[in-house]
Amino acid sequence: MAYDPQNIFARILRGEIPCTKVYEDDAVLAFRDIRPQAATHVLVIPKGPYTDFQDFAEKAGDAEIAGYIRGVARVAREAGVVESGYRLISNCGADAHQEVPHLHFHLFGGEPLGPLLARKGS
Repeated sequence: MAYDPQNIFARILRGEIPCTKVYEDDAVLAFRDIRPQAATHVLVIPKGPYTDFQDFAEKAGDAEIAGYIRGVARVAREAGVVESGYRLISNCGADAHQEVPHLHFHLFGGEPLGPLLARKGS
């Protein structure tokens, strides 16, 4: 899938669409999800044009990868969820129901989250 520079996260990065920012540095932007699924639900996106985790892992430089991973960890620390625990989810592709074609981690926490997945038919 080709990167679409008009996707909503690219537009947020350019300041065309507002967000409730919780953290920003040279590598990442983190903001509150508009439809939170947990007490803490933050989206953490890299500033580079990557469609998903696979694209990022294959194309980003080492410094960019380190900056993003450290940024995600810093957002978790600043959100106060490190000690109690948190979940990171990055949906990649159609089967995972990725809605926005820009790499992003959902950071969930602030409450017990329950099981991650339930198998259909189980």
